[in-house]
Amino acid sequence: MAETGDSVFGSLKEFVSDRFWFVEKYHKFIDGRHKPLSWSDSDVDAFIACDPVHGPALKSAREVTKFAAVGSVLGAANLAGIAWKYSKSPHGTALSLAAGAVFGWTFGHEIGNHYHQLYRMDSMGAQVKFLEWVESKKGVSS
Repeated sequence: MAETGDSVFGSLKEFVSDRFWFVEKYHKFIDGRHKPLSWSDSDVDAFIACDPVHGPALKSAREVTKFAAVGSVLGAANLAGIAWKYSKSPHGTALSLAAGAVFGWTFGHEIGNHYHQLYRMDSMGAQVKFLEWVESKKGVSS
């Protein structure tokens, strides 16, 4: 019976690791860390200036989040406003606000991705290189 449980757990672990492969890149930064890794905007600007390969990708990725944030605000306000106008239901408006924020974030992120052509860059690799740079600069080990 133990073998069946192990095989089910093993296949579930394999299924999840196939779907969330990107977590492996960040594993060393989040698993078992005693002190959280922190940085400021000046650290990001210094990394962008000193790394000609990954700096532009990180800068573009940060710009895309601004598109996503604006989309989130617009989506939340628009959908909540429509819900309030037609239903006058507080709980429906609150749900519409949350759903509009999620939908707006998604659409804004996609628009930003295409505007900054982030699909041509390795933004995940740039973020990992930035985290490694911060870790070495601050002298923090996991």
